[in-house]
Amino acid sequence: MSYSMLLSGLSLLTALLFAAALLIGPAGLSPLESLSALVTGQGEAAVLVMREIRLPRAVLAALVGASLGLSGAALQGYLRNPLAEPGLIGVSGSAALGAVIALQTGLAAAHVLALPAMALAGALLAVMLLLLLAGPRGGAFTLILAGIALSALAGALTTLVLNLSPNPYAAADIVFWMMGSLADRSFMHVWLALPFTLIGWLLLAGLGRGLDALTLGEDAAEALGIRLNRLRLGLVLGVSACVGAGVAVAGAIGFVGLIVPHLLRPLVGARPGRLLLASALGGAALLLASDIAVRMILPERDLKLGVLTALLGAPLFLHLIYKTRAEQGA
Repeated sequence: MSYSMLLSGLSLLTALLFAAALLIGPAGLSPLESLSALVTGQGEAAVLVMREIRLPRAVLAALVGASLGLSGAALQGYLRNPLAEPGLIGVSGSAALGAVIALQTGLAAAHVLALPAMALAGALLAVMLLLLLAGPRGGAFTLILAGIALSALAGALTTLVLNLSPNPYAAADIVFWMMGSLADRSFMHVWLALPFTLIGWLLLAGLGRGLDALTLGEDAAEALGIRLNRLRLGLVLGVSACVGAGVAVAGAIGFVGLIVPHLLRPLVGARPGRLLLASALGGAALLLASDIAVRMILPERDLKLGVLTALLGAPLFLHLIYKTRAEQGA
């Protein structure tokens, strides 16, 4: 399959799933009623469902899925490790910590945008700490260690907040939010996440040539004119903007950045740069499909999106570990 055919197929799949996300739901609207309400604005209740509930939810699914897929492909290309994923550098855990603090202190109840704003603040703080810990000349190994340290610290502080929470309802809200979901999201969440998401996309999209050169090794990449410090800075800032914005509006959704690049890598060859756009489209398609599935599987129990992606991703992660061991002759 040629690269252009792959991108065309992924684009078509994403468009079809986006349309399905608009037409499928518990409101009992027929496809004709849904399209009529969305396009012409006929029917007050149908317009409310389509324009205020389904449309922002579908847009966020596409944005967050594309961000996670793109971030996973960029990290795997830079670290040259198929087991890398966006949560590795600690930004998602730090963003989750900011949201947890907003829930625990009551800021989330006081203002609808307080929770995503605090999550973004946590992500920005994580970026500064990550760059400080990794240092100006730290390599991939240093970046991994700094990310693991940040993830561990954010996880410990999140657990501490849950442990000390005097309000069981706040603790329940925290647990449910950390499972990840796109339910009850509005265009306010879209406009909040969109600027950071676009910045992250632009930064990561420009890394293709450098990631391709890194397949030859760091010395060879520098000989080809790649500035590794600038490449790493663009990677960290791009992944942080994408993941921070995604966690701020959708909670913790894992494994998308691991699953999608792994599935698409054989179709693009040994070209990490080509994997970036393909993984963005694949991530959007996967999260749209997953969000459709959570509406159809136990709709009365509100199955969380992050739970479903974890159920899909964990077996694949185990398969990756087994495959890696087999290739190393362990």
